[in-house]
Amino acid sequence: MIDVAIDILSWILLVLGGACVLIGGIGGLRLPNFYTRIHAASLTDTMATILIFVGMILQAGLSLAAIKLFAIMLFLLLTGPTATYALANAALLSGLKPDDGSASDAPKANNLPKEGAGE
Repeated sequence: MIDVAIDILSWILLVLGGACVLIGGIGGLRLPNFYTRIHAASLTDTMATILIFVGMILQAGLSLAAIKLFAIMLFLLLTGPTATYALANAALLSGLKPDDGSASDAPKANNLPKEGAGE
């Protein structure tokens, strides 16, 4: 009975972790600028890491594999946010300014030259 409960809980965690990855991917496509995109990716990546690894640790039980999974999870939880900070800082130092949210990185349709303007 307890084995079934652990299996169900671990699969719920794995599915929720996969959903976090999917939401982060959608956020990367839908959000307006670089800084909001990496913010969404970082948050969902960290949450997905926790959920997926806890689900795998529950599946592994008390074993050497569970200890290794826990060590990998800690490594990813330390390096993921650090890499996101380094990426955002490098973008800022290279001249990419954060905006107030009203503009996007994508070119706007009204900035395109009018037809026949160059003739």
